[in-house]
Amino acid sequence: MLLAQGLTWSAIRAKLDCNDSYIALWSKRFAADRLAGLFSRHAGRQRYKVTDRLEARVLARTTKHKPADGSTHWSTRKLAAELGGDISHMTVARIWAKHGLKPHRLEGYLASNDPDL
Repeated sequence: MLLAQGLTWSAIRAKLDCNDSYIALWSKRFAADRLAGLFSRHAGRQRYKVTDRLEARVLARTTKHKPADGSTHWSTRKLAAELGGDISHMTVARIWAKHGLKPHRLEGYLASNDPDL
């Protein structure tokens, strides 16, 4: 309907906070079935939202604990598994990126002052 009103795809993306495939899907459904095509075919699910509490758990576990398997730093998959099934490794990666955390670089690097090195 927004396309019929003359809005561009970029304006629709901004207004509905969606991507191009979403717009294409619903415009095809509308073209094929008119108003009946706009009814959802399944209930769907809510958008996953990272809460402040979950973010704090990830940051605390990353900075204050070491992996149980004896490795030197966390990977996103290791930390997600450690925190349980309610978080994916991509969510861990997004939280780390948001806070500029790079667990593989937490320990400092000391260069040798040996001139022959």
